[in-house]
Amino acid sequence: MIRFLLDENFNGKIERGLRAHQPDVDMIRVQDTSLYSADDPVVLEWAAQEGRILLTHDLNTMTKYANERIAQELPMAGIIFVRDTLPVAQVIDDLLAILGASEASEWENRTDFLPL
Repeated sequence: MIRFLLDENFNGKIERGLRAHQPDVDMIRVQDTSLYSADDPVVLEWAAQEGRILLTHDLNTMTKYANERIAQELPMAGIIFVRDTLPVAQVIDDLLAILGASEASEWENRTDFLPL
């Protein structure tokens, strides 16, 4: 089962839209955990331990830390980078497709960008 962690700055409209289309989606926001205001490496470590794919708009620093984890062969549940310029409806459709057509194990140690 795919489980998401939404980065601190992730668009709330996407979260609400995804929940409206798939109410049982398993996703939590960073700000609803002890991770609030934590550094990116800490967020990535927590997501890995919890088996949650990180959804983020942070293409600047998060890519660096994700690549470092991969290079060090540290576990990572996966990261999906979402450009904040993409239409909300398109992002929701892409995430629904991911939920419906893939398994969590397919995202391990991967970084991907929407649109797929």
